[in-house]
Amino acid sequence: MSAGLLAGMASGVAFEATLKQAVQLWSKNRSTSTLANLQGLQLLIPFLGMAGGICVFLASGMEIFGFPKLLSYALALPLTVLTGWLVWTQLGKLLIELERGGSKALDLDSFEQ
Repeated sequence: MSAGLLAGMASGVAFEATLKQAVQLWSKNRSTSTLANLQGLQLLIPFLGMAGGICVFLASGMEIFGFPKLLSYALALPLTVLTGWLVWTQLGKLLIELERGGSKALDLDSFEQ
């Protein structure tokens, strides 16, 4: 369980650093190709590491409560894949929105009701 948590956290730190670096590079150049290519292999590898760590963490958590290992992974893997796909899709939409309207497009405090 600890190994899954540590792997997920380490990959999360790498994911954050890669994403920040790519957005800062885009911010300096304002090149549309940089954001369009941002969801490439450079960002996908830490994201998959994060997802793998989360999957191991979830499965280990279920094993603690007495679930068999095969059932634990059979439940944790689809849950992780679905959640990871949703997060990856949302990240893509946010990057497109950032590219269209800059950082002001992501400012949730500016919306009036």
